[in-house]
Amino acid sequence: MTDDIFKVGTYEFKSRLIVGSGKYKSFQATKDATEASEAEMITVAVRRVNITDMGKESLLDYIDPKQYTILPNTAGCFNAEDAVRTLRLAREAGGWDLVKLEVLGDTETLYPNVVETIKAAEILVKEGFQIMVYTNDDPIVARRLEEIGCVAVMPLGNPIGSGRGLANPFNIRVIKQRANVPIVVDAGIGTASDAAKSMELGADAALINTAIAEAKNECLMAKAMRDAIRAGRQAYLAGRMPKRAFASASSPTEGYIWD
Repeated sequence: MTDDIFKVGTYEFKSRLIVGSGKYKSFQATKDATEASEAEMITVAVRRVNITDMGKESLLDYIDPKQYTILPNTAGCFNAEDAVRTLRLAREAGGWDLVKLEVLGDTETLYPNVVETIKAAEILVKEGFQIMVYTNDDPIVARRLEEIGCVAVMPLGNPIGSGRGLANPFNIRVIKQRANVPIVVDAGIGTASDAAKSMELGADAALINTAIAEAKNECLMAKAMRDAIRAGRQAYLAGRMPKRAFASASSPTEGYIWD
């Protein structure tokens, strides 16, 4: 599997697990879990986690940008204007061009506001950002975001932080089958089996935060997610056996001598 590279925009990664940096007890806990996950990319909410003011304690004191790709995101933005402003500030502060765009519709469901997301994506792509974009599991919307020029589309599995797994595996599969850019399952994964299922459907990667950060043992869960992503990817590449209505003997009976 060493040659199975995850390519997004102009970046390449060996790991197909992307981790988040929110909801941990401390920056040290974030560091420990990130190391355990063996992820190479970590997403950071620019409006909530300090990565721009080096005069204060920063996540970058614990997560080395030379070792990990920092993926600034727009969590907490509810309109295109705020999202665009946030990512412009992130690029000015750290030079980051690979970013995660999410524009939310309300504070209860944290579902994406598709209209504002498309508006922001159009602006940011023109400004040279490489956009990984959070959206709903609608194949039509996913295609539109790809057409705009987003380098990856990130359909939700379920609402952010819900841990309920994949609500609509069929749509994830359809989105993947129609896409010419990486598809990353984002939100809803609660445990390792959810992560494996996402990859078995053909997703190119998965972004996991709450399931690791809120586990009783963050590092152990991070390792479980690492292994689940790898197993699901290998199963997808291997090609599963067909499902059958009836039993099929594991050993052939032709040519045997029966008493």
